[in-house]
Parts: sequence; C-alpha cells; structure tokens
Amino acid sequence: MKLIFILILGFTIFCGPSKETLELQKKAKQTFGALPEKMPGSEGDTTELISLGKELYFDVKLSANDKQSCNSCHNIEGKAGGVDNEPTSPGAFGKRGDRNSPTVLNAGFHLAQFWDGRAETLADQAKGPILNPGEMAMPSEKAVLDKLSKTDYPEKFKKAFPSDKSALSYDNLAKAIAAFERTLKTTDRFDDWMNGDLKAMTSDEVEGLKTFMDTGCVSCHYGAAMGATSYRKLGERNPYETKDLGRFNVTKNEADKYFFKVPSLRNVMLTAPYFHDGSIKTVEEAITKMAYHQLNKDLTSAEVQSIKTFLNALTDKTRK
Repeated sequence: MKLIFILILGFTIFCGPSKETLELQKKAKQTFGALPEKMPGSEGDTTELISLGKELYFDVKLSANDKQSCNSCHNIEGKAGGVDNEPTSPGAFGKRGDRNSPTVLNAGFHLAQFWDGRAETLADQAKGPILNPGEMAMPSEKAVLDKLSKTDYPEKFKKAFPSDKSALSYDNLAKAIAAFERTLKTTDRFDDWMNGDLKAMTSDEVEGLKTFMDTGCVSCHYGAAMGATSYRKLGERNPYETKDLGRFNVTKNEADKYFFKVPSLRNVMLTAPYFHDGSIKTVEEAITKMAYHQLNKDLTSAEVQSIKTFLNALTDKTRK
C-alpha cells in the first residue's frame, strides 16, 4: 500500500499542471498581467510626502463640519475595500451625491478618476471633494489653507516640499494625498497564480476564470486592474435605464452619452453596492446584469456562481 501511494504521488508531481491550465494561465497573463509593484508617478514620493498625505487623508479638518475625511467615503481601515459600502455617500450636511463612491485601492493604475473620468490624476481627484458643496463642502481653497495654517501642518508641508517657498498650498495638499494613495496597492491570489504559483487558486476559481473569459467579460475588464482602462456605454447591447449621462457631462460630446469608466474588478467582493448609482446590491446581480446589458447574454445561475467564485481570488490577501 505504501509503495502504491508513493507511485501515485510521484506520478502527480511528475505530471504537474494540465496543459489546459497552463494555456489558461498564459492567456490570463497576456490579457491581464499582475499589478506592477508600484503605481505610476510614485518614483519621486518621499517618506515625508507620503506621511503628510496619510495624515491629510484621515483629517476631518478638510471638511466644513469637521466630521468628514477622505476616508469617510473611501474607507481603507481594517479589511475595508476603499469605499463606504453605501449606494451614494452623504455629504457634510447630509445631502447624498448622485454616484457611488469608487474604491481608492489601486486607483493610481486607472486611466482617470471618477466615473466620468473628469480628473486625469489622483491629485486632480483629491482637490474635488474637499470643495464640493455636496461632499466635504469647504467654501474655498483659501479657507482650507487658513484652517491648516493654524495647526502644525505648515512645518510638515515644509518637510514634504523642501524646495517650495510657499509649501503650504492647495496644489501641494493634493499632491501629498495622491502620494499616499499611490501606496494603496493590493496583492491577491490571482496575481500569485499568474506569477507561477498554480496552487494559489482553487480548481473552482480557475474554472471561474475560464468562465469569465469565455463569457466575454474581458472585452471590458482587461489589463492589470481588470478594468479602469476604457470608457464603455452602459447598455451597449441592451438598454440600461439611467438618467445619468456619464462622460457626456464632461465632454459635451453626444457620442459620450451613458459612457462610464469601466470599474476595476480588483477587490470587487469588498465594494458592494455596484454600478455608478450603487443600485445593484449583490455581485450576482451585477454579473447577471452586465452580461445581459453589455454582452447580450443570459447567464445560467451556475455560470454566475462560477464567475463569482473566481472574483474571490481578486481580494487583497490582507483584507480576507
């Protein structure tokens, strides 16, 4: 009996992964690729700059009611997914916005920021919510700087921006927050699997990846972020009812009506509810509706569950 076990074990080790698994891994690496070690633009980020950005990210003084910080809508503490898990977020004075707060995790890998791409960089994005009347509601850049100048921030800005004569500025505030956000890169088992550890995902997750790719989800969700690399019309194959005109509000181009930035699927299991309006409560419903509206496919419950199983492998290992 012992000899038989040794022979079977030796045969399994000798055979290794199947040809189909290796082909799927190769295809996945070509279609997605693992997330790079660092986000674009992080080359010049210093310890002082990142530290300042982190403090600002969590500081409620950036809001008119001294109760909201960047982290209020983009929670990164503990096992949170960089969102508040609300359909839309409440502002400083209780009014809710029109769109779901997207995750800040890995956001530096995206082609642009916000659902409509109106901010090209993380720093551009950081400037918006602080002054938005429906969000943090500060009345002006000057009001923000006046508030910060009464604390120990001026000295911290000088350390973070040693070559600037006027280090405490709104531009530098945004640059610091962006530097901190560039550290919010996640690591997951799917990347481990693509990088060669074929035991990192279960057989069901590997099968889910195959279902995901065969279904056509990769027509939008490609690249290392698994999305966030293009704008696509919501309701491309079957109309999706929404009053939000999406990217049209930025470009005023008729062809951009109902176009939104494709969301990244990294950590998607942590970021419910889904879609630009936060109207979809579960990942199963999101998968079903996306397949229908974007691909004109009616998935079976087994196919939906298979894709969901794969999506579990995209969760940051420290947030499981």
